[in-house]
Formats: sequence, structure tokens, C-alpha cells
Amino acid sequence: MKKFYLFVFTLISLNGFAQGLPGLGAGTTPNNKPILHGKNWVAITGKPLGATAGAAIFQQGGNAVDAACAMIAATSTMWDVLSWGGETQALIYNPNTKKVIAINALGYAPTGATVEFYKSQGMDYPPQFGPLAATTPGTPGGIMTMLAEYGTMSLEQVLKPSMELAKGYPIEAQTANAMEAQKARIKQWPYSKKIFLPHLGEDREAPSPGEIFVQEDLYKTLSKLVEAEKEALSAGKSRKEAIYAAYDRFYKGDIAKEIVRGTREQGGLFTEADLANWKVKIEEPLHVNYKGIDVYKLQEWTQGPALLQSLNILENFDLKSMGYNSANYINTVYQAMSLAFADRDFYYGDPAFVKSPMKGLLSKDYAKERAKQIGENNDPKIMAGDPYPFQGETNPHLDLLKKNQMALAELSTEQINRNLDEKFLSDFLSGTTSVETADDEGWVVSVTPSGGWIPAVVAGNTGVGLSQRMQSFVLDEKISPFNLPEPGKRPRVTLTPSLAMKDGKPFLAFAVQGGDSQDQNLLQLFLNVVEFGMDIQAATEAANFNSYQMQSSFGDHEIRPGAIVLRDDTPIWITKELASRGYSIELWNKTSGPLNAIWFDWKHGSFWGGSSDYGDDYGIAW
Repeated sequence: MKKFYLFVFTLISLNGFAQGLPGLGAGTTPNNKPILHGKNWVAITGKPLGATAGAAIFQQGGNAVDAACAMIAATSTMWDVLSWGGETQALIYNPNTKKVIAINALGYAPTGATVEFYKSQGMDYPPQFGPLAATTPGTPGGIMTMLAEYGTMSLEQVLKPSMELAKGYPIEAQTANAMEAQKARIKQWPYSKKIFLPHLGEDREAPSPGEIFVQEDLYKTLSKLVEAEKEALSAGKSRKEAIYAAYDRFYKGDIAKEIVRGTREQGGLFTEADLANWKVKIEEPLHVNYKGIDVYKLQEWTQGPALLQSLNILENFDLKSMGYNSANYINTVYQAMSLAFADRDFYYGDPAFVKSPMKGLLSKDYAKERAKQIGENNDPKIMAGDPYPFQGETNPHLDLLKKNQMALAELSTEQINRNLDEKFLSDFLSGTTSVETADDEGWVVSVTPSGGWIPAVVAGNTGVGLSQRMQSFVLDEKISPFNLPEPGKRPRVTLTPSLAMKDGKPFLAFAVQGGDSQDQNLLQLFLNVVEFGMDIQAATEAANFNSYQMQSSFGDHEIRPGAIVLRDDTPIWITKELASRGYSIELWNKTSGPLNAIWFDWKHGSFWGGSSDYGDDYGIAW
């Protein structure tokens, strides 16, 4: 009986506080973690020590960009499902221009990385692990570009926390245990083995939780960046010029040479020209308006526009009247996501190489047509639509869409109702981290850095773990003619920070880790706040549902039509109704993902930070 009453209270707390229940108000929800209230700044990320790095920068007078850069550097050093050879993508609100800026620091495919090459290796997709999975490093360039263009501090100041961590820090259990679990693969790569397995020959070869984990090679690499900055400053260069001098040393100097040497030694494709020619891109983000709120995402080299498409579709329904996580609500949102993600799977890719029909895809009229496809029962054979007429063009890929339709028509009941096995879930939910910062000057930063997670190939004696992002390409144009590998091309990634503006001011900054589930969780967090009035901490902890009716961007790129994961306190009458509507249901005790978010309280001039109770994510505010 106690469990029943607790469950009813939870439902009331999530769905009713903002509606004026007696004695209860917004902000009083009994969350598992407290709301972070701040007047001056907020710093939230995937690890407590990462948040501490951001707090230290804020305490020294840095702005939100400075702090975000320090947090990315720290979490990369701590291997929080990323490392220094990974990728960084960010949205930044600049209070001086009152505009949202997009940072594209995703590496690209190296020389020789073609469809033909991977097929010649007997592969159906680029590999998940190893040197042939690596795009060129993006995170160092992303950090230095953000800092040079929008920060206030020196690179030395911002890298100080990560350099101290590289000298040695007490490693957390999650990372240490990942090293031990993956040691068979790690032993294939000599430079990775040297770092990750300090106790070779013992029963446990990886560090133990709490052991001081030292990365001498990485410390030397970071020291070289600081050295390049100091030399430039001594030569009379400006702060910005000095940071870019460090940038050049990484991508064109001795660090680049060692990255290329060490990668090629282990079977990779990098050339020095690949690193020298790669550049961070500062871009215009995409956005849509949902009920007076402008929601910003990165361009279609990410999955971010799928959230925007979902919002456009859902604007045609009265979600609030359906009720939070009712059967009707779940069915409607699930199918809206299925429609948007089917478009993602087929149409999204690097706009520098192929022009996706984004005008049509983000058209409100196209969304209305897609919304008409949502019925009372789930359709496991939803496929990509045709947005070209909504931008006044003819679709050049109708033959490929027809082939996809024929393939979907042949799906059997057994294929549709497959279980969510461990490997599929591991691929689908491949993680990253997130970084959210804001300050009292008005700067806001939302980042999802990733790549180079354990097991990672370390590039020679640099201490830099390489990305595994090549696996997000496909090799069959029937799956997507927009996302085929070519040298210099960026894969379409799952990484997807978010910013929302209301009345010309920041409203919400939010991000999450979790592979293809990211924009699902972010969509539901946004709706939790906007439609159901939840405070930001309640919104991060609330029971989400996860769909697997879209192609995984990792591993074998599988799809599980109709599969849905609900939190295990979902009422049985809802699970039964969803099952009768064609859903294959699994129940988990946590479903919201490690969401991190900042809500802006303009009435009181303060920040509200939320960090879900899913994992190690942590925030500090002042």
C-alpha cells in the first residue's frame, strides 16, 4: 500500500503542482536532487570534478564561455565518455549581439575514407572501434575557437584544471570499470594499453576506483599548447592570436605530426594535411517557434533538427489536455518522433557536401501533412516523407524512397517485435556528456562534446584518444544518400545541444547524453516545462519514454519498430492500452537519461539549474 500512495503522490507532484494544488507551488516538488539556484552563474556537466572546474573559472572572474571550455577540457581528461580527440558542438547565446551562435567542431573523414574503401574491408558500416573509426580531432579546436572568439581568459587559465587532472586524479568507478571491462580490446592498441592498464598481468589490470590516475603524455600535450600561447604573447600577439597559435601547434605543428604518426602506425588513415585543413565552423543555427518560444538546434550534420520537426508536428495537437504520459500523449509523441526520425535517417548529412531539404523539412505545412499520419495505433512502418514540394522542388531521390517503402513492407511480425537485447541497447544509447553554463552578463552555453570514449585508440605519445564517429556514416545510399563517407566530410551525428528563447531572452538551455535517445529526452523535457509546468529539476527527473523506432546511428544501425521503454511505475492500465495499440513494452526504473538544464527566471533575476538523478551528472551554482 505504501508503494501505491508514493506513486500517486509522484504523479500529483509532476502533473499538478503548477496547477495550484493546495499548499504546494512551483519549486516545492520533492525531487530526488535539489534545484540549483544561482544569481551569478551556473555550471552543470557529467562529472562532479568537471563542474568544479567550471566553478573555479567562474570564481576567477571568467564568463560562461570560459567556464564551458574548462569543463569540456576537464571532462575530456576524465574520459567522461569522451576524450581530447573527440568532437565538440555548442550553441552560445551572445548577449552583446542578442543572437544564438552554433559551433561546429566535429572532425571529418580522413583521406582514403570512402564507401569503396570500407566495403573492400568487408564492412557493412564503418567500424565501431579502432583507428578506422576515427574522424579527425575536433574538441581541441572547438575549445580554442570558443575561447578565442567569445571568452575572456587565457588558454593557460582555462586548461589549468584539466592539466592538474592529467597529473593525477582519483578515478571514478564508472571510468575505471569501463577500462577493466574493455581491456581485451584496449590491449590491441599499444598507446592505449600504456595509459588504461597500469597493472598489466594482475587480476585487475585497470585502475581501481579512487586510485590516482596519471596521464603523463596528455599533460605534456596540454603543456605544449600553453607553451605556444605564452610564446605568442611574448612576441606581442593579442590574447586571441595567442590562443590560435596554440590551435596551430595542435593541428599543424609537432602535436599534429605525432597524432598522424601514431594513428597510421596502428592502421589509421590520417594525413598531416587532414589535420591542417580541418577548421572549426561558426554557423547559423536552425530554429522553429513553438507556441511563442524559439527553439534552436545545430544544423543537419546533427540529429538536432529532428526535435524541431517533432515540435512542428506536435503543435497540431492539444498535448496538455491529453495529460502527462497518458496513453494518448505517449502514442502521439512517439509517432511524431518516428516521423521526424525517419526523415533524419534519410535526409540529414553534412551540408558542405550535400544539400538536405531543410526548408521543406522544417516547414509548418509539411509538419501538418506529417501530423495527419498519426493514428490511434502505432504504425511500425513509418518512413521518410517528401519535403521537397514544400520548398518548391522535386525530390531527386524518389526511387530510393520507393525501395525503402518496399523493404518496410516486407518486415515480418517477428522483426517488428524483437527484444531490446544488450548489444542493441549499448549501441543505441552510446553516451557522451553535456555542459551547461550561464552567467549574470547574459552569456549562455549548451554543449554536447563527445567521441573518444573507452575503448579508444590513443594517438601515439600524445595521450589523445581518437574519436569513433566514422561509424555514424552509412555505406548504402538506400539508407541515406546524404550520409555516405567521403574524405573531408562530417558524419551525421547524434550530438545535439539545445537553447530556447522567449520574448527575446534566454528561456531554457538543455542537453543530454545517450546516442539516438538524446532528442527524445530533450523533447520530453521541453514539453514537461512548457506544456505541464514542471520546475526544471522535476522536468529532468520525470518519467520519459524511449522509442527505438529509428535507425541506430551506431554499430549495426538496427531499428526496433514499435519498441518502447517506460518507467516501471507506469500504471498497468496505460501499459495495457499501449500494448493494444501495437507497442512492444519494456519497463525500466530510470528512463529520463542524464538531462542537464538551466531555466531562466527573469521575474526574480536568477537561474534555476536541473541535473537528473540518472548518473554522475552534477551542477554548482552561485
